[in-house]
Amino acid sequence: MVLKVIKSFRPSRLATIVLFLLACVFATLGTWQEQRAMEKAELEQQHQNADALSLKTAIAQESRFASIDVSGRYDPNRHILLDNQIWKGRAGVYVFTPFYPNGGTAILVNRGWLPLTDRTSMPQVPTPKHEIVLKGMLNTLPVPGRILGSADQLKQEKWPQLVTYLNLPDISASLGTPLENWVIQLSKSEADGFDGREWKAVFLSSSRHKGYAFQWFALVAACFVMWIFIGFKKTTRK
Repeated sequence: MVLKVIKSFRPSRLATIVLFLLACVFATLGTWQEQRAMEKAELEQQHQNADALSLKTAIAQESRFASIDVSGRYDPNRHILLDNQIWKGRAGVYVFTPFYPNGGTAILVNRGWLPLTDRTSMPQVPTPKHEIVLKGMLNTLPVPGRILGSADQLKQEKWPQLVTYLNLPDISASLGTPLENWVIQLSKSEADGFDGREWKAVFLSSSRHKGYAFQWFALVAACFVMWIFIGFKKTTRK
């Protein structure tokens, strides 16, 4: 009598269902990452091809990333410090100072990063008091990844003020003046700014999202390979 070992493909129903559902989840996540990559690529292209415009024209055309030169004055005493900002592994704040263009509506200027280790003692924010020509890039207000709790209560008599995210109506009310729904990111060449002014179009690049998409689709392939592997059963026959 000779015993012969034969392999046959008989995957279990449970394994098939579980691996199929996992593959669907991984494929959905991979597709979402690809869509994010396309969106980020468009923003990166827009950032590279942005024109140099006046502040008024850039806002009217909603021209994000436009390079601008604008004359006016800073508010030398009142600053908004956006908390929980990391630069080169150090905790600190981004400094937003109101800027009053000649003949225009006030706008916040992101002047860069300052260290903050003690929240009971705010950093000094040296600011020119004379009229200047400001150079920077127009951008939308920074959007927090997650908002926990209500907005910070701003006080008109206490400056600078620390906030966890920018709430434009509250800031406008505390300053007593309307604000444009935009910010200017101060150019790195400007002397009245601080660290961390390597402005980018996006936080995560399109290539990073493509890498994430590849990983998710690789997991889809892994599910298929696993389904094939565990589907073969050994049987013994005479």
